[in-house]
Amino acid sequence: MTADLLPGLTARVRAVAHPEAGPCGCDAAGTLADRADGTVVRHADTVAKAHAPDTDPAELALRLEIAAQLAGILLSPLSPTPADLHGRPVTFWPYGSPVNPDCPRAAPWEAAATLLARLHKAPAPKGLPPMRGPAKAARALARLHAAGPHPAAAPILRAWAGLPAWARAEAPMPSSKTLCHGDLHLGQLVRHPATTGPWLLIDVDDLGVGEPAWDLARPAAWYACGLLPPDEWTRFLTAYRAEGGPAVPADGDPWPVLDAAARALTVQTAALAVAKAVAADRPLDEVEQAVIDACDRMGGVPPEFTHGSAT
Repeated sequence: MTADLLPGLTARVRAVAHPEAGPCGCDAAGTLADRADGTVVRHADTVAKAHAPDTDPAELALRLEIAAQLAGILLSPLSPTPADLHGRPVTFWPYGSPVNPDCPRAAPWEAAATLLARLHKAPAPKGLPPMRGPAKAARALARLHAAGPHPAAAPILRAWAGLPAWARAEAPMPSSKTLCHGDLHLGQLVRHPATTGPWLLIDVDDLGVGEPAWDLARPAAWYACGLLPPDEWTRFLTAYRAEGGPAVPADGDPWPVLDAAARALTVQTAALAVAKAVAADRPLDEVEQAVIDACDRMGGVPPEFTHGSAT
């Protein structure tokens, strides 16, 4: 990140929030995220995001167009055209209030599932690239390798090797026509208008066509690892099916479809946990260890390769 990206982005978002010149007395301003793959700042009711340096501007513009067209499912951008700041594409959005992490029992699982089902049923425009979920999983494994030796790496690598090639981003996904979010978790939902509006999906960076089971895989993985209570998983799955989501059968066992993607998300989560623990020179916490233990269990149980190729 260039040293002047954050102040430049802060100035840009203020200018969009207050097109008229004059003093500003807004209390709601600050940095929401500052990572290598994206910096997000807020000023009043406006949010600006500087996307990753390797973002394809044409692909991002297409994703913004989809977000604008699918109002009611995705949060609509304030402008359909990315701006440029120090070689980084910048997008502007209305502020939406996020899920409260301190109230896990009130998590909007039904809303997340319903929005996903509607997204999966929406037509995908021509030219949309593949959903980036498997590619992000592969990058997580690259970060694990770069972190250096760690006792927890062996079960993660074994679990990764047992995944089908498509889940490792080494082959095309079984489905190539479904519109997918690519990185679904509760942090990707906001209420807009803030606090009172309906829930909407955010973050179009990984949006693309591909295997819709991937979008259900993170909550499925949490459930399988014991991190998501069974009733919350049931609420999520039931709501997705009630909305006619195409990723899983309308009834019966969903795991033959979800298994490979859920395993891949488990491995991705474990790989990132180890990489971050090494970088911070700290031990793994209880949740991180639970995900790594799940990877260890995967090594002794053949994955369900009934949906797509295992080669």
